[in-house]
Amino acid sequence: MLSTNEIQVREATLDDIPLIVDYWIKSSDQHLVNMGVDLKKMPNKDDLTEALTSAVSTKKSYALIWEFQNEAIGHTNANNIIVGDSAFMHIHLWNNHKRQKGLGTEFIKKSLPLYFHNLQLKTLYCEPYAFNDAPNKTLKRIGFKFEKTHTTIPGSINFEQEVNRWKITKEMLKNI
Repeated sequence: MLSTNEIQVREATLDDIPLIVDYWIKSSDQHLVNMGVDLKKMPNKDDLTEALTSAVSTKKSYALIWEFQNEAIGHTNANNIIVGDSAFMHIHLWNNHKRQKGLGTEFIKKSLPLYFHNLQLKTLYCEPYAFNDAPNKTLKRIGFKFEKTHTTIPGSINFEQEVNRWKITKEMLKNI
């Protein structure tokens, strides 16, 4: 049984950038493809560090670090942010041995109030790769509402793919 005291969510700082970069650079090709990453579009370590540092510094992305037993083990970030209205959330547990233990569910639940309060959101979306079961099942379990499946290139490092759009509103958050 997970203790909520063992799970912490905090805003990312520039000091966290190397941890996030390591997740992307050290992830297996299979893990990246399962998330919808086009391996030919993956930036090198220096370019990724520069892009993430710029995103955090200019607030083009809002990131939270997930800690379990005082160890950073994942992150979530929002982009396409319209402060006071909406944003798109991405979720990542960095270590394979930490996945499928219920941690992601608890981290997302603790992250949602921060997103809604700090970005003054009305709606938060998440669009995982349609064929990546773990995030889709997690979002449903938490109480996100399925909106649609559509084909897109969801980010600069992705291939064209089907994604499932899930949403949660400020009103829905009250029931979680």
